[in-house]
Order: sequence, then structure tokens, then C-alpha cells
Amino acid sequence: MYVITAPTSTIGRDVVAGLLDRGTPLRLVVRDAERLAPEVRERVEVVEGSHGDPAVIDRACTGAEAVFWLAPGDSSASSVHAAYVDFTRPACEAFVRHGVRRVVGISALGRGTPQAAHAGPVTASLAMDDLIGASGVPYRAVTCPSFMHNLLHQVGALKEQGMFFLMADPDLKSPMVASRDIAATATRLLLDDSWGGSGEVACLGPEDLTPTDMAETLSDVLGRSIGYRQVPGEALKERLTGFGSSEAMAQAMVDMFDAKNQGMDKAEPRTAESTTATTFRQWCEEAVKPAVLS
Repeated sequence: MYVITAPTSTIGRDVVAGLLDRGTPLRLVVRDAERLAPEVRERVEVVEGSHGDPAVIDRACTGAEAVFWLAPGDSSASSVHAAYVDFTRPACEAFVRHGVRRVVGISALGRGTPQAAHAGPVTASLAMDDLIGASGVPYRAVTCPSFMHNLLHQVGALKEQGMFFLMADPDLKSPMVASRDIAATATRLLLDDSWGGSGEVACLGPEDLTPTDMAETLSDVLGRSIGYRQVPGEALKERLTGFGSSEAMAQAMVDMFDAKNQGMDKAEPRTAESTTATTFRQWCEEAVKPAVLS
């Protein structure tokens, strides 16, 4: 039995689909089972509730061989430590108690860099990885830069203003990765019973891009001029708290983007293994263009 947390998330949905395609028996931990597609629900076991709840994750891990772990990063949490590390503690106890053979988690680039000490969700994700690894369960953290799919939050701005807005330095080249490539890596690791110990596997995408490069690609794909504007940290924080984020979580996001602007995501060397397939242009053609033109 394979346990999948956050199965309705962008990455989690692709992990579920990839494992079902291989006939893998799945148990999904989901807050609301109605959010699962009917064709998925009829093929899996469901444990309803939060995977941060000790009773829920204990029930889910009974008889489990492998677990896909994705902390949701609650934007209303009192701190990033609470959102990632404290949220994960009950799961670590369940992994050990039920003899789970391997856990694959979604995490962030940055280990070993000075910026990672004050990088909000990145700092907390790395501490979460350390917590899982210290439990003794075989663990692989799939470490990622910024996700391409986050740009879908700006479809309205692309449509109405011909612009997108980030905190990123307009001239800083950084890796980006498609969620489906993250999911493919996680799926491969879940199915591979040959590894042990604790470690990381990076997903860097096939190229490094600046926001200016992204704007040029978007302009070409959408057939209209698209511009980019860098947002100051204070403006981002105000926007996030306006949408309901706690002060601590909003500041954590600002800290993360500050760390990325200092080159944190560039510290991991690109290798054949860490270079995933989907280009930004391909992703824009398949995801952004239909959304903007609809």
C-alpha cells in the first residue's frame, strides 16, 4: 500500500495518476473526499482528514510500504516552523511505528547555502527534511526551485494588464521546474525499493531564466506584448496579509524571495539527473495560453 498526502494538490494529483497508471494500490489522505475525481475515488482507499492530525496519519500509515509527503504550508500558521516541522512530527512517529519502508517528500533547494538560514519556507522545509531523516525511515527529499505553475495565479494580470509581477530580480537567471516533472521524479522514487538512508534529489528544469526571459517567451506564446514588474518586499507582504496570510507567513515569503534574489537556487549544479524535461515555453503553450485565451 502506498500512502499519498495532499492528493488534490497540483503535484499530488500527478503522483496519484502516475501510480494508478502502474496499478499501484493507493491510500489517499484528503481533508474532503468530494474533492477527488470520481474515477480516482473508486480506485483508491480514502482516509479523510488532515495529514497533520496524529490519528489521521496513524490510520493512513497502517500497513503502508511507502508514503508521499507534501506539507501544505498553511498560510495562516503562526510560523513557518509550525507549518512544516510541527505539522510533520506526528507523521514521523507514524512512519516509525508502522515500519514504513520509504518516504518521498517535496522540499526546496538551498541546503548548504548561507541564504537558507533565513529563507522562510525553504528554511522550514529543510528542517522538515532533517526531522524525517532523523526518524530513521529511508527518505528522499525532492528539492525544487520556483514552480512554473505559480504563474497561473497571474492569469488575470496577464489578460487585463499584459503584465506579471514577482519579487524576483528582473536580470537574475534561475532554474524553474514544471510540477509534472516533480511528480514524475517523486513517483519514480516511490516505486524504487533499491535506495535507503536519507538524501536529496534535485529537479532543476532544463534551463535558467530571468523574469525578462519569461516575459519574452510569454509574449511570443501569447502573441501580445507581456511585461514584467518587480514587486518590493513590503508590497508583497501587504498583498499576502490582505489575502489572509498571517504576518509571520507573509514575512517568511518575503524572506524566501530575498534569499532567491541572492542566488540561493543557483547553488545546486545542474546534472543529467537533475535536469527535467519540460521547458518554460512548452509549459506556457500547454498551460498559460489556454488559460489566458479562455
